[in-house]
Amino acid sequence: MSRAAKLLASMRRNLLDWRIEPLQTVARQHGVDWRQEGTSHCVFIRADGRTLPVPACRPIKPIYVKKFLELLDGDQP
Repeated sequence: MSRAAKLLASMRRNLLDWRIEPLQTVARQHGVDWRQEGTSHCVFIRADGRTLPVPACRPIKPIYVKKFLELLDGDQP
């Protein structure tokens, strides 16, 4: 099991106390790009153009982790 797969499984079990770097690791593994050019938000961009801005403060609020998981699963409206 890869590090990204372990991180993803941990995120699914517990939405609390995550930082932006693990989200970027999981996104890279799932083919989701991101941009963060000196801003306080990291914007994750799926191949179909759907985006999710996530505040890069620590820790990331659980609602953003939940939305990130939905973005990976393709359930975001």
